[in-house]
Amino acid sequence: MELCAGSGSPEEEEAPWSRFSRWLECVCVVTFDLELGQALELVYPQDVKLTEKEKSSICYLSFPDSYSGCLGDTQFSFRLRQSVGRRGGGREEEVYNRDAPPTLKTEVSHFFGFVYFRQVKDASVKRGYFQKSLVLLSRLPFPPLFQTLLQIVAPEFFEKLEPCLETVCNEIDQWPAPVPGLSLSLPLMGLVLQVRVPSRSDKPGGSPVRQSAAENLLRTPTVLRTPTVLRTPTVLRTPTVLPSIHELDLFRCFQSVLVHLQVLWELLLLGEPLVVMAPSPTVSSETVLALISMISPLRFCCDFRPYFTIHDSEFREYTTRTQAPPCVVLGVTNPFFIKTFQNWPHVLRLGETKMAGDLPKQVKVKKLSKLKTLDTKPGIYTAFKTFLHKDKVLIRRLLKGIQRKRPSEVQSAILKRHLLELTQSFIIPLERYMASLMPLQRSVSPWKTPPQIRPFSQEDFLLSLDDTGPQLTSVLKGDWLGLYRKFFRSPNFDGWYRQRHREMTQKLESLHLEVLCDADLVTWTKDKSEVETVDLILKLREKLNKARRQQLQLKDGVLDKLENFIETIVTSLPEELRRVLSTHSTHCTHSTH
Repeated sequence: MELCAGSGSPEEEEAPWSRFSRWLECVCVVTFDLELGQALELVYPQDVKLTEKEKSSICYLSFPDSYSGCLGDTQFSFRLRQSVGRRGGGREEEVYNRDAPPTLKTEVSHFFGFVYFRQVKDASVKRGYFQKSLVLLSRLPFPPLFQTLLQIVAPEFFEKLEPCLETVCNEIDQWPAPVPGLSLSLPLMGLVLQVRVPSRSDKPGGSPVRQSAAENLLRTPTVLRTPTVLRTPTVLRTPTVLPSIHELDLFRCFQSVLVHLQVLWELLLLGEPLVVMAPSPTVSSETVLALISMISPLRFCCDFRPYFTIHDSEFREYTTRTQAPPCVVLGVTNPFFIKTFQNWPHVLRLGETKMAGDLPKQVKVKKLSKLKTLDTKPGIYTAFKTFLHKDKVLIRRLLKGIQRKRPSEVQSAILKRHLLELTQSFIIPLERYMASLMPLQRSVSPWKTPPQIRPFSQEDFLLSLDDTGPQLTSVLKGDWLGLYRKFFRSPNFDGWYRQRHREMTQKLESLHLEVLCDADLVTWTKDKSEVETVDLILKLREKLNKARRQQLQLKDGVLDKLENFIETIVTSLPEELRRVLSTHSTHCTHSTH
């Protein structure tokens, strides 16, 4: 059943800007100052604290570099490392992350920046150009949603400036929380955006919008196609459906590299260092975000920067030649980087999308030694040999679709399905083997600590592939074993394994609490010493606090029943012990909040 939410109860006592902060960290305005260069003109809400390093990074990342020649309006995104010591989003963010798909969890140590940059001729300005960026900073990886927000807000903001921004932020502060699985109505400047927040329980590859929403989309043009509405914020309450808050148009991003999809998928799966050289921040950021989404539903656990500049604080770290390049995907536009990244193993150079006849010109694989001059041609510069053969049927189907003028959304759907099936064919054997390491439910006893998950043996897993390998679900031939062996050495395997191990450990904790709840603990304590009874109470309290802190999924009534048991036992103890346990309980309660 599809759940829905409105804008929430206004009676709830909440901290200022608490609803706003569920979606955005802040809104920034960056302008060009003749003496200072890029300068932070405004941050809203005003009480948001950004460090000087964060402010400097936002300024440099919010303007295209001079080589891009971006006139008019330009939209792109960046990802920026947070300063050390910044606190996370608290309990609500933990709940969101528990229920969100792995690929859509909030950023722990980075912000996403979504930019709307305007550069137009203006005789009243000394340099002859008006240059300003409106930037949304968020921990949520929802590019289509935030770019749509900017398309609605930015044109109005550039005319009315700060008062417009204040109104918009106050509207966002009335939005319901982004709860996975809910359909939400988000009012903004006379429009109502209808969105659905994906949930980890969604079927992979399923449509994010229900049929009713799809029908609504046919009746109501999307925001992207209604620029005339932007300047007339009259009440227009027919919802405008956003088909997805996180999915990109993969076909548009990959149309010049269709014949190299297998190379790119393997490079991303293995967390290989990759530089994307693009003609503009728009192409750079869209391509990087599309690349990391190629291995969905697997989370990309390496660093990635959709738009990276020479002013970035990590520039020296990522361009040093004294050590191997780090596992990162960088999107760049400055030709200076061609020389800087000569020692990187994989470089994707993109040009402006040009059509050769009816087909987008496909870039070629080239030797890294050829990546030397500023007029370097588009291509994939790598010596990487794929473990699997490319899917020629898919490539022919997509190229034929271009000739037949098949809509981009349909081409993207074909591409997305292929990548999803490829990733799932790779991941399902790992999931199946990992599940076999879980202790049997009947081995969970109330009188013992929960059993341990058995260790992951790479060799045992590889031996299991004869019967349960990817050949059962994928038509692709090649060296699957070699691909798995290399994957085991990548941050993506480490991230996947840690997440699955954590989830299985929590499942064991939940099962242990449930069998404890069903056990006759009162009878057990009758012939036990006070020391043993107190030890049991302290251990149970610790388990209850941990269960609440980790938001463990439990049967109804389990925590209450165990709380009642603790109270019953405590009342049977001598007064001195009751006082000590009461003090300990108060201290534990405070430490969990």
